[in-house]
Amino acid sequence: MNGGQKMRKWRTWLVGSVTAVLAAGSLLAGCSTSQQTEGNPPAANQGEKLDAELNVFNWTEYLPQSIIDKFEQQYGVKVNYSTYSSNEEMLAKLSVGSSGYDLSVASEYMVEMMRNLGVIQEINYENIPNFKNISADFKNLSFDPDNKFSIPYMWGDAIIAVNTDKIKDKITGYKDLWDPKYKNSMVVLDDQRAIIGITLKKMGYSLNEKDEKILQQAKDELKKLLPNIKAFDSDSPKTMLINGEASIGFVWGAEAALARKENPAIQYVLPEEGLYLWQDNFVIPKDAPHKKTAEAFINFLLQPEISAEISKDFPYANPNQEALKLIDKSVTEDIAVYPPKDALQNGEHLQFLGDVTKTYDRIWSEVKQ
Repeated sequence: MNGGQKMRKWRTWLVGSVTAVLAAGSLLAGCSTSQQTEGNPPAANQGEKLDAELNVFNWTEYLPQSIIDKFEQQYGVKVNYSTYSSNEEMLAKLSVGSSGYDLSVASEYMVEMMRNLGVIQEINYENIPNFKNISADFKNLSFDPDNKFSIPYMWGDAIIAVNTDKIKDKITGYKDLWDPKYKNSMVVLDDQRAIIGITLKKMGYSLNEKDEKILQQAKDELKKLLPNIKAFDSDSPKTMLINGEASIGFVWGAEAALARKENPAIQYVLPEEGLYLWQDNFVIPKDAPHKKTAEAFINFLLQPEISAEISKDFPYANPNQEALKLIDKSVTEDIAVYPPKDALQNGEHLQFLGDVTKTYDRIWSEVKQ
């Protein structure tokens, strides 16, 4: 991926692949490159005034409005907040250049891809002293060894959630989801790496399989699951579980926890084939017009009390070791959010797959059609 010819080939594919996404919705409106304004409080450790606005691009249901309001009130910065539903959608919008976004969030494999594509830039840690609050367990990982381009935000898993009022059979893993008796009863993540990944796990392979023949077999196997899927939803799959539209879900662990809070009949299944694990990270696009303000925002979010408040509203697992001290034990002891050690050891993170990513894209497109 680092060779010039290979990179040009990859970029050519990427530009072509993002066209459909961009056609579906316009880029962030009003992302102007405003000049620094008088009267704004200084950013942490930088002794300079912040910009008048900040353009943030994040997953849906991942940052409370109350936190944005606090930052705006404290720093006098207007936050323009937009959301996406998948890593691939986010990459498509940031890859065309001059997107106007100052800050985004990317999963581990996507950070590595964006580094290789030159889509993100290095972070100035002089402006983020609260980085010290992040546990060493989540720093210097293989996708960004020195954390030059990314800072951990949240981590977690995706699990199976079952409404036991409707499903009386014992479900133990991904293989059970293919049972024809569950026709039109499931809500699953609208995420190609996750769904192709659990198909591979059901077949006994890795989430990061590269063999083309095996991937073609996975496509055929995934098509057999389609009759059971009522909806693809990465934004708020808990809704269908709570209201009874779906009796089984393959959803984010935090979504399962929120659904169970509303409906105690919903039970967790940590798949015996192994968990799909993930870590999301702050990244700064290469053309960010307000980089220092983005770094000030990250520093603000890494304050223990602010980070803990985020986890209160959206209970994803938190890598902020100081924030963990402030989070209720009912959350930190919830196995859907913080899986037990043995489940973590049996879990797997997604990796950047280089040109094989095109095969996953093609399979997903053919299956969804």
